[in-house]
Amino acid sequence: MKKHLLTSVLYTIITALLLGLGYPLAITAIARVAFPAKADGQLLHNAQGDITGSALLGQAFTGATYFHSRPSAAGTGYDASSSSGSNLGPTNKALADRVQGSVTAEGAGPVPVDLVTTSASGLDPDITPAAAAFQVPRVAKARGLSEAQLRSIVAAHTTPRQFGLLGEPRVNVLLLNQALDQAAAR
Repeated sequence: MKKHLLTSVLYTIITALLLGLGYPLAITAIARVAFPAKADGQLLHNAQGDITGSALLGQAFTGATYFHSRPSAAGTGYDASSSSGSNLGPTNKALADRVQGSVTAEGAGPVPVDLVTTSASGLDPDITPAAAAFQVPRVAKARGLSEAQLRSIVAAHTTPRQFGLLGEPRVNVLLLNQALDQAAAR
């Protein structure tokens, strides 16, 4: 009995070390060599070299001069330690009130759904091209740009479907807003 118990404990320790420590370290090392930017979280820097965010995580943008991200249900908003959806169903009054408040805040006309609903993680960095186009008049007016100039910047920052068929076209809000800041600095 002792021999079986000792063998099972040793196998448990060896398995825990191999799969709990060795495997994650090996995969991390491979990722750092093969995909260094992605392994580090695709961190973005400003002209001064300061980290401004990650291309993989959404963040809140306010004010008329910036494109706005999707609303976030993660913690107090874009809190990666509290990543989750709200779990509110379509008939929930709190959800209906929050969506109606977002629609009212966005202004007149049909508002693209991704500007008033949260993503499953609450950290989605992208909006649809329709959501970006909806915001073009507001941002153009606030920045003193023509809508045509702004639409060309949005088009340049629109990522198509992967391999032409996977996913949907999308616009990374942080990258788009950084491009606007860089264009204004010139």
